[in-house]
Amino acid sequence: MKFTVKDINIYFGNKIKEKRMDLNLSQEKLALKADIDRGYVNDIGKGTREVSLSIAYKLAKALEIPYV
Repeated sequence: MKFTVKDINIYFGNKIKEKRMDLNLSQEKLALKADIDRGYVNDIGKGTREVSLSIAYKLAKALEIPYV
């Protein structure tokens, strides 16, 4: 199966949104914890934003997701 960048963005955004909701965090609280703009968090959740590794790292740390 071939995935497009859009597919990956949507999948990643859904996973971030699910984890955020599991932790009962608003977009604003996650943005503050990750030190990124709330609008950016919204775009990630909708799958409309490509995420750099540094932003993915910040999100993983803020969402307490184990990372390498």
